[in-house]
Amino acid sequence: MELLVGAVGLMVAAVVFVAVVAAVISVIGVTLKLIMLPFKLLLLPFVAVLVIVKFAILIAIGSVVIALLIPIAVLGILIAVPFVLISAAV
Repeated sequence: MELLVGAVGLMVAAVVFVAVVAAVISVIGVTLKLIMLPFKLLLLPFVAVLVIVKFAILIAIGSVVIALLIPIAVLGILIAVPFVLISAAV
């Protein structure tokens, strides 16, 4: 019986220990987040500039692709029109 009481006491101590370790880990995580917040705020303008430059490059590349596709489409239409007229006349 004394062995059972000792085992239950040991299990309770283990559960309390795990709860304390989990609480310490969560407190350390919150502390690290609070410590790193100024660094995040300092880096925010640089990240914003990078995002704006990225979108500007994407828009420039997209406009170049569209500008190249328009003459290709016009050439395709110019080549296809005689065949369409011939097939419509027959």
